[in-house]
Amino acid sequence: MSERISQLESAIHAAACDGRIPEQVLRELAAAAGVDLLVAQRAACRVGVWPARYARNARQLSIQEQLTLLESHVLLVGLGGLGGWLLELLARLGVGSITGVDADRFEESNLNRQLLGNAGNLGQSKAEAAAARLAVVNPAIQFTAVPRFMDEALCARLLRGMDLALDALGGLDCRLSLQQAAARAGVPLVSAGIAGLTGWVAVVLPGQPGPVQWLGAGPTGSAATPEEELGNLAPTAAAAASLQAAEALKLLTGRPPASGMFLFDLMDGDIQRIRL
Repeated sequence: MSERISQLESAIHAAACDGRIPEQVLRELAAAAGVDLLVAQRAACRVGVWPARYARNARQLSIQEQLTLLESHVLLVGLGGLGGWLLELLARLGVGSITGVDADRFEESNLNRQLLGNAGNLGQSKAEAAAARLAVVNPAIQFTAVPRFMDEALCARLLRGMDLALDALGGLDCRLSLQQAAARAGVPLVSAGIAGLTGWVAVVLPGQPGPVQWLGAGPTGSAATPEEELGNLAPTAAAAASLQAAEALKLLTGRPPASGMFLFDLMDGDIQRIRL
């Protein structure tokens, strides 16, 4: 295998033009070497050649940081309003391996904001739709679909070996178990929530408090959640997911994340960071 990779790296270096290599050429070289496209993308970065699809990342990332993203494995819990947009951003950045968890299926009320939902896939598993979307957006990404509700045992198993966990759940009462499991596994967590045109994003490092402690889960079984009271809009979901993706990018490439919590209000254009 090492000899094949070495030959692949030499072929990539020879085929590169201006430090880049088109994906079709990379795909052909990968097939000739008997490896998948993700392996070929990583090989290109190792020899200092940018896969053309990531070339615009070069203004902000070093090629070693791009390689780090391609070698990263993240757990994304929730593939709905937040999770669908977040999945799209991670795939376009080049996060190489993503495990996506969601037991739900699409219904019409999802169509106003959920990127993965459309009129043609109502009733389909969100996890299956995520896999189909990634096959179109970035076929190199290794995506593992988990169409199940997250329980403690599953959470602990899926967090093993992860570089990062991403919380795209709704409400607050179901987030604490994920936060606690990530802390036990020593995995950083990026969490977010939305309601109407407002939202928040927070990085929770292992052992630190998070949104449930800061905001409170609210009374059990009585009051409506903020999402239910204010609704869920596509711009808010996309904005929160973008902030989550930016924090994920920093964590995965070894840059310091923002401390505290981002709060934003798209109605008045206000965004602030509260240090807690």
